Amino acid sequence: MMEYKNMMIQNSKGVLFKMARVAREMVEKSGVDVDKLLELLIKNASAELTTYYYYTILRANLIGLKGEGVKEIAEVARIEDRNHFEALVPRIYELGGKLPDDMKEFHDISACPPANLPADPTNVEEMLKVLVNAERCAVRGYTEICNMTAGKDHRTYDLALAILNEEIEHESWFSEFLGEGPSGHFMRRGETSPFVSKFLR
Repeated sequence: MMEYKNMMIQNSKGVLFKMARVAREMVEKSGVDVDKLLELLIKNASAELTTYYYYTILRANLIGLKGEGVKEIAEVARIEDRNHFEALVPRIYELGGKLPDDMKEFHDISACPPANLPADPTNVEEMLKVLVNAERCAVRGYTEICNMTAGKDHRTYDLALAILNEEIEHESWFSEFLGEGPSGHFMRRGETSPFVSKFLR
């Protein structure tokens, strides 16, 4: 477990400073276990970045008549997962946390299992199962963060809810391809991350 109590961050010039001290204090006073929250945020940030990597491989293998029909949606989900990572990082540091120094360590603490390419990369249905299971794990993760922060940590709640909205849409896209029924959601048109984009400015 990482140590967050100190909250002393070292910048590129080696100067130590306190990061968003009052922001963390207010969250703690509201009754949120900030260390637990940071653990969840970091694990979900890991899940977003690793999913971006694994989706890159999945997308490259979505070929042929069936695969090409899924490729565009997989690409949107891939880019939006990267955006989720970018949006989570500032909040982690605002609360006095930090990302692991080692990329392998970061990968291994992911909140979700790797979205590995199926043994038969031509089996689009198996590929879809990998995609939908990754999104369902994300929906569970951000629901947990929303439940923890609702009415207490307004900034983290707003961020987690924005990501949750996009992850629910991702799940619906892939579940429809698996024949699980209509969801009422449609393929993203225009800019990506309509809910999360305000955190990327």
